[in-house]
Amino acid sequence: MTVYAAGAVCWRLVGGKVRILVIHRAQRNDVSLPKGKVEAGETLPETAVREVLEETGLAIDLGVPLGVTSYTMPNNRDKVVYYWAAEVSPESHASSQFTPSDEVASCEWMSLRRAKKTLSYERDVEVLERFQLLLDQGVTRTFAIIALRHAKTIPANEFDGPDALRPLTHRGRTEANVIVPSLRAFGPEVLVSSTARRCIETVTPFSEAAEVRVRKTPLISQDAFEDGSSDVRHVVAKRVRKLSTAIICAHGPVLPEIVREVGLAAGGTRQASLSRAGDLPVAGFSVLHLSVDRPGSGIVAIETHVPQIVS
Repeated sequence: MTVYAAGAVCWRLVGGKVRILVIHRAQRNDVSLPKGKVEAGETLPETAVREVLEETGLAIDLGVPLGVTSYTMPNNRDKVVYYWAAEVSPESHASSQFTPSDEVASCEWMSLRRAKKTLSYERDVEVLERFQLLLDQGVTRTFAIIALRHAKTIPANEFDGPDALRPLTHRGRTEANVIVPSLRAFGPEVLVSSTARRCIETVTPFSEAAEVRVRKTPLISQDAFEDGSSDVRHVVAKRVRKLSTAIICAHGPVLPEIVREVGLAAGGTRQASLSRAGDLPVAGFSVLHLSVDRPGSGIVAIETHVPQIVS
């Protein structure tokens, strides 16, 4: 059985220069990037944030995905590790409390060049090389627009009332709670929702957990989209201009338009990528990463996450 894990390339600016965090593991006598195995019920983004906190004492928000490494462990089991870039804020660095353990003896910040030479495994060096590409392109610092589809809703033919008032099903309420840790892993600061009940019920668990208020707008509702009174461009453009990570929760027919507008606001992106990102199942979401320093340079990366509900 394949073992799945997740971690991050934690980085920060020191005197205007990028520094990378590596960990020294006493038991294995090696130097690596912080990472760890997925625990039962966790998603990969959730694992990455938890493992970095446990191993380094740093609270992080995930940035651009840096791909996957895979290898065979000494016990002949395959291991697949997913990585993200994660900028460590001055506040997070100042408040971190690293405690040496049997697993991690120490943490060390070093230049990218030195980190490549110090890491024990070539696969970790390859992850740093992907990070180097972001650095070379000037798009290391990022924010994200998260396009979220509402959770499972009572079908229209089973609900006696206006479409905008259809509530979530029991499964939908479960989905709304399950996606909270994954959404929080990206550190959203703003939460925008269609005024439809099903969208508001979907984002309420995140709103309560993260203490982020819901900003309701009819401009991305399905009713407005169908009668021609929607204004997706206005909603998206405002969020992109703010350069801060935001969730926009809307409906299946509206999401492709939301994603397309993000692409346009970012200077254009391949249509095929945007099409896939907007075609979401209920409670699924796409994270569209944009550059803080060069927001018009296109979407840096796109990743999509779907809730896994055990029946």
